[in-house]
Amino acid sequence: MKGVILAGGKGSRLAPLTKIFNKHLLPVGPYPMIYWSLFKLKEAGILDVMVISQEEQIPLFQKLLESDQELGMNIVYQVQPEASGISDGLSYAKPFVKGEKFVLMLGDNVFEDSLNPFVEAFQRQDRGAKVLLKEVADPNRFGIAEIDATRQRILSIEEKPEYPRSSYCVTGIYFYDQEVFQYIERISPSDRGELEITDVNNLYISNSQLTYDMLKGWWIDAGTHESLHEASAKMFETMKKKEGSE
Repeated sequence: MKGVILAGGKGSRLAPLTKIFNKHLLPVGPYPMIYWSLFKLKEAGILDVMVISQEEQIPLFQKLLESDQELGMNIVYQVQPEASGISDGLSYAKPFVKGEKFVLMLGDNVFEDSLNPFVEAFQRQDRGAKVLLKEVADPNRFGIAEIDATRQRILSIEEKPEYPRSSYCVTGIYFYDQEVFQYIERISPSDRGELEITDVNNLYISNSQLTYDMLKGWWIDAGTHESLHEASAKMFETMKKKEGSE
């Protein structure tokens, strides 16, 4: 299985830091944010990874990552010309994944759980897609999944609902088969001019092919000043506990 990390976007919620830095290069604990996605993929045995960002940002990632021999990963880079949505960014990964199942990660998601059990579960899944959910206290801020726990299927996903049907948000960790690229070709830009990943996931839902698993540990979308600070604090705490148990 291969990995794809989306590391583009304007990062406007983290201004003025993002006037000069791609947000995925900002520190979370002792490492730049993007390292945590790479660490999670490597832990799960996924060593072939594509990083997708805008053209002016790619040299920064190359300078950071290509000199780090300790990562021991095969990292390639792909330009997304404009920050035009997750589905648009993902579309550029089609030649890279070459028909394999793969995991897509948003580079500003920082989390505690290992990806191992979810990778193994998706490998056993015949076809379709899987998303990872996390129960949140403020579901109005996220894409929220209505679930059928008996069949472990998602019935619907609603973006930032006024009246949420559950408190389970769709995190930025997705598993797809090759059909995802056909679905991307079928969707149209949203009102904000982006190709939305929710529209793709809803096509999987319409075919009863979107499964889910739950994250048990902490998860943070580190896209604001407050959440970036929280992610650093959580990561230092997690690292300290791990050191204490060794």
